[in-house]
Amino acid sequence: MAKTIEIKLVKSLNGRLVKHKATAEALGLRKIGDTTVQPDNEATRGKIAHISYLLQVTENA
Repeated sequence: MAKTIEIKLVKSLNGRLVKHKATAEALGLRKIGDTTVQPDNEATRGKIAHISYLLQVTENA
């Protein structure tokens, strides 16, 4: 089974850069408290790195 990452939006997207809002949207995050499970790959890791200051990340086995 592939590894997954649980991602939670913990800070607001209001007033953020358009690129950062688009990255959150690409991860499936729209409102504070939204959670999504994504595959653990380089593309997802890059998105997380881009907006890490807005997120809480938990790695699942």
